[in-house]
Amino acid sequence: MSKVPLTKRGAEKLREELKQLKNVERPRVIEAIAEARSHGDLKENAEYHAAREQQSFIEGRIKEIEGKLSHAQVIDVTSMENTGKVIFGTTVDLADEDSGEEFSYRIVGEDEADIKSGLLSVNSPIARALIGKQEGDVVTVSTPGGERNYEILEVRYV
Repeated sequence: MSKVPLTKRGAEKLREELKQLKNVERPRVIEAIAEARSHGDLKENAEYHAAREQQSFIEGRIKEIEGKLSHAQVIDVTSMENTGKVIFGTTVDLADEDSGEEFSYRIVGEDEADIKSGLLSVNSPIARALIGKQEGDVVTVSTPGGERNYEILEVRYV
């Protein structure tokens, strides 16, 4: 499996979620399973089946996070020289040349992406068009609504 790019913040969030799942959620579900078992017949025990299903989900998520972290390439742009180029982890201020609207995106790993929070997946069409460009460049992005032109106003390594 190839390396998965993650920002330092993204890796920390995954580690926190893993810790929560292992130290809080897993023991809670194990306790719920034990409680449900004490009620007798497991075939008709809805509490038992629900707790087992939840346990299965938690164990799957733990494996998924551990896999991602084991293949993660954590990139901290704050420790890199600011060359003004758009790279993974940078925050980019853009202006839509058609509407004049300005907005900011931080280019992050696929698991961290949240467009409403301004976190743009490195695999998205906009991010792919931005990577390697620098302040003042105009990029054209093909969107479902047609081609859009964005001017790069600023590239921040924060």
